[in-house]
Amino acid sequence: MARPTKAQRAAIAKRRADAIDLRLAGVDWLTIARTLAADPAMNSSGSAYPQGYGADRHAKGLDPPGDEALKRAACKDVREALKERTTELDGQVDELRTVEAERLDRLFFVAYRMAVRDKELPAIDRALRIMERRAKLLGLDRPEKTEITGAQGGPLHIETADLSALEALIDITEEAARGTADR
Repeated sequence: MARPTKAQRAAIAKRRADAIDLRLAGVDWLTIARTLAADPAMNSSGSAYPQGYGADRHAKGLDPPGDEALKRAACKDVREALKERTTELDGQVDELRTVEAERLDRLFFVAYRMAVRDKELPAIDRALRIMERRAKLLGLDRPEKTEITGAQGGPLHIETADLSALEALIDITEEAARGTADR
């Protein structure tokens, strides 16, 4: 199978964007697939969609794909388009994180210089806040270790119960609640 031309890749990208738009509008998979089908006989508008589903088959004069194949193609298009968008967003987030780190570095330089030169607590506090924000942004802090223990730091005691024991516990709790309410 030959690699798609630039025009074909652009048409495929448009088809995927259209598929996402239709799905976001609540359109079912088969309707999406038929709307974006290459064969005018399958296409719900009666015209061939450029680089639509089944374009290779249509170009060769073969029967169009069946409904299940069309639905799979539409679903795959939406997944691929969302994956591409996620990858783009990840790249943008990384770029934005770098920009924010640079901004924090510039602010820190000013705050640090003032803190060292003037030795004033507000400047020192500001420098520390910038350092904390930068560490959080870049994930520099180690995660805190937490440990769950039982009474007086001993081992945690866990019990299992069957359904009848749980129902009995619920009954006891409900009776205790009623007794408290009666007082």
